[in-house]
Amino acid sequence: QVRLVESGGGLVQAGGSLRLSCAVSGRTVSTSNIGWFRQPPGKEREFVARISSTTDYSDSVKGRFFISRDNAKNTVYLQMNSLKPEDTAAYYCRLTAVIAGVRYYWGQGTQVTVSS
Repeated sequence: QVRLVESGGGLVQAGGSLRLSCAVSGRTVSTSNIGWFRQPPGKEREFVARISSTTDYSDSVKGRFFISRDNAKNTVYLQMNSLKPEDTAAYYCRLTAVIAGVRYYWGQGTQVTVSS
């Protein structure tokens, strides 16, 4: 059974940093496609960053956010620097599995609030 658990969210002032964690069980992060998404209040969920054999970022976070993984801990991280109030959102990690089709596994989310 695949399970993703996010942690590390909280309240931070603009310009500050946070590191989110996504602990994965049931799949190996080193060979998985894992992404971070966020859903601001009243808006749709949007892509933030992704890691597989390469990394990819949305334009809104490029140069400020960095995705990485620790294979020994089977965990993916999102280092968020120079945070802005518009980064306020619930952040979710998602694992994409391709087994007889594509299936997505989501974590429960962690809230990030950036005050101005």
